[in-house]
Amino acid sequence: MTKYYKSSIHSFYPDIQKTSITKIMSEDLIRKEIETNRNEHIEFLRRLIQTESYNPPGNEKNVAIVIEDYLKNQNINFEVFPFEENRANVLIYLKSKFDDKNLLYNAHMDVVPPGNEEDWKYPPLSAYLKRKKLIFGRGSSDMKAALAAMVISLKILKKLNLKLSGNLIVNAVADEETGGKLGTKWCLENVLKAKNIKSDFIIVGEPSGLAPLPKAIILGEKGHLLLKIITHGKSAHSMVPDMGINAIYMMSKIIENLNSLDNFIPNIKPPFSLIELKNLVSSAFPSNEIFEKIFDEQPLLQNFLASLTKFTKSLNVINGGIKGNIIPDHCEAIIDFRLLPGQNSKIILEGLKKLITHIGFKVKELSEDIAIDSFVSIEVYEEGAASIWKDYENSDEIKEFKKIVEDIYGKKSFFALAPGSTDAHYYRNSGYCLKTIHFGPGKAADMHAINESIEIEDFINSILVYTLFAYQFLK
Repeated sequence: MTKYYKSSIHSFYPDIQKTSITKIMSEDLIRKEIETNRNEHIEFLRRLIQTESYNPPGNEKNVAIVIEDYLKNQNINFEVFPFEENRANVLIYLKSKFDDKNLLYNAHMDVVPPGNEEDWKYPPLSAYLKRKKLIFGRGSSDMKAALAAMVISLKILKKLNLKLSGNLIVNAVADEETGGKLGTKWCLENVLKAKNIKSDFIIVGEPSGLAPLPKAIILGEKGHLLLKIITHGKSAHSMVPDMGINAIYMMSKIIENLNSLDNFIPNIKPPFSLIELKNLVSSAFPSNEIFEKIFDEQPLLQNFLASLTKFTKSLNVINGGIKGNIIPDHCEAIIDFRLLPGQNSKIILEGLKKLITHIGFKVKELSEDIAIDSFVSIEVYEEGAASIWKDYENSDEIKEFKKIVEDIYGKKSFFALAPGSTDAHYYRNSGYCLKTIHFGPGKAADMHAINESIEIEDFINSILVYTLFAYQFLK
């Protein structure tokens, strides 16, 4: 019977080679394995969501323990790198050798705090399952669903014992929500590079759903610079205001001139023009006419795409004054800058100092021991670099990944940029692996939101995408 079966396949499909048949059978095994153990996968995700890892303070080691328990007795390589109080990074890998092709999956274990829990419909650590369609909880979308899916994909490949020539690595990291220096950056410098582990392709599992658009594949992201500007004036009684220097007036003048900052920084061409971005997105629609109609009717979509083509700034916090009859000698403002690839924090800081000096104020470091009646100081709160994979169009890997995404989700996908910074920039900007994308279950709109949730089908689909792509990439 076996001989007859082989003969029949090749007689009816002479172009199908043995490798193609093996590929089809292996992919069927993967799909069956995921569907058979669907409930197990969902419960693993719920356990991760129920595990507290708010950052600050972090507590990522709690999550590492849950992952280790899930993978026990699977003969999977699992390394924990603890630091500080109850914090850790984790490296999980399929094989003990890294001398062939390596595919790296990156997911962070920390989540942002929930805020006022009374505002939540369901407790943020409940992982409440609603109608077998949604799971609610802090970190469900950002990004414990991707973390669970990546771990599950590695477990499946190990269990099925498929013939692979390369290695799948999952780096579960700490600290992403506060910049990633103790997580992805530390692992890159002290684990991956130290062990001489090269990566040929990297996927960071941040949510890439840009509803109402189809699933996006993110090629790069804008940078993030959060600055506190402090104006230092001179206090006096307000019945004689000229005896003081009003720090709020100083801040007001800076704010009034903030849009002039563009004149003090180099002009940077965006990686994609608005027309190019529209072409990328419209490729996921049945026709360009349909996309243009939706684009014209959706201010949110218009503003989103426009934001990816320019350097932006937003004044989000301001605080000054202590009493109604005292000239304020102190005023603080926090401004969020979003940088284009090619810009960096140093460029923006230097430009801002030039602008403030041009207005007529002195800029001074707080540590400088110089007596000045009034001055301005600047503090860096947070920063994340911009980055992009420029020559993605020449990559067969990204074409294969897009094909798998479209097959699994049943809709056309599209390439795009992200308006916010992710850990992907550590891989690209260091030169470690330019072929780094971000793709994951969840909607960007749910990130850090009250009543954050994840669609179960989106989660299951992501397991399929990660597992099938790993098999295709490493076979």
